[in-house]
Amino acid sequence: MESAKRWFGKFRPKEKHKTSSKKTEPTPYGKECSKTPLNDETPSNATQQKVAAAKQYIEKHYKEQMKSLEERRERRNVLERKLADAEVTEEEQNNLLKHLEKKETEYMHLQRHKMGADDFEPLTMIGKGAFGEVRLCREKSTGHVYAMKKLKKSEMLRRGQVEHVKAERNLLAEVDSNCIVKLYCSFQDEEYLYLIMEYLPGGDMMTLLMRKDILTEDEARFYVGETILAIESIHKHNYVHRDIKPDNLLLDRHGHMKLSDFGLCKPLDCSNIQEKDFTVGNNYSGSLQSDGRPAAPKRTQQEQLQHWQRNRRMLM
Repeated sequence: MESAKRWFGKFRPKEKHKTSSKKTEPTPYGKECSKTPLNDETPSNATQQKVAAAKQYIEKHYKEQMKSLEERRERRNVLERKLADAEVTEEEQNNLLKHLEKKETEYMHLQRHKMGADDFEPLTMIGKGAFGEVRLCREKSTGHVYAMKKLKKSEMLRRGQVEHVKAERNLLAEVDSNCIVKLYCSFQDEEYLYLIMEYLPGGDMMTLLMRKDILTEDEARFYVGETILAIESIHKHNYVHRDIKPDNLLLDRHGHMKLSDFGLCKPLDCSNIQEKDFTVGNNYSGSLQSDGRPAAPKRTQQEQLQHWQRNRRMLM
């Protein structure tokens, strides 16, 4: 018996000598630990932005997962109701339900597939910019044609355009409108950032103006109306384009216009906008206010323009 106790005693942890002079306090588990000072420093703005982005990504991911699960259940319930009304045999019902499950599985596999540059066949170049190019490409699996915007990361960093590119990608992902170019997917490698967008074969508004010289009144009204709808669609999401010109108004195969090239767009905090900073004063020199005091002298047209331009620059 004594030999067994000695044998088990070999496996007992030996008590460590307390050589540290730091104060210790008991933990909820009955053990002692050294009391370390807490770090009271607030996280930096970059860290806070990363935390907010991670939170938004996780919330969006799980919301989409739950939405996808509900949609799959609803599709199965609809099929089961249709099969019950059709009075088909039980064997046929099982076969159709198995076919639906197979299609759902294939669809989920496609959703998990990560796109890359190797999934597209590059075709003709249709545009070239300061730090990127736009090329016509064909998806190898489906044969669909897209416009691939290829941006060089080193040039974006050198020119300080990272925030503009992020704003462009976020706008295209957030805004779902028939008046702007659609973004289908985005991915990157070590050297480039890729944006796979809708291809519009009708050219741009500048080419149309050069070809027709003068638009008819109906044509002008039509394209001005679609331009206003496109600008309104991004203003509703608190973005400003800042590069509206005929070259960035593209036409699809049916002649409808869509806004493109959001490389200079910027998110806008509308809570800080005050109407008084953008209105023109109407008080004339020598006039009186409602309380009888003399009104402020009216600014000249040049002073009003400078005041308006200065506020716009501060806002942007």
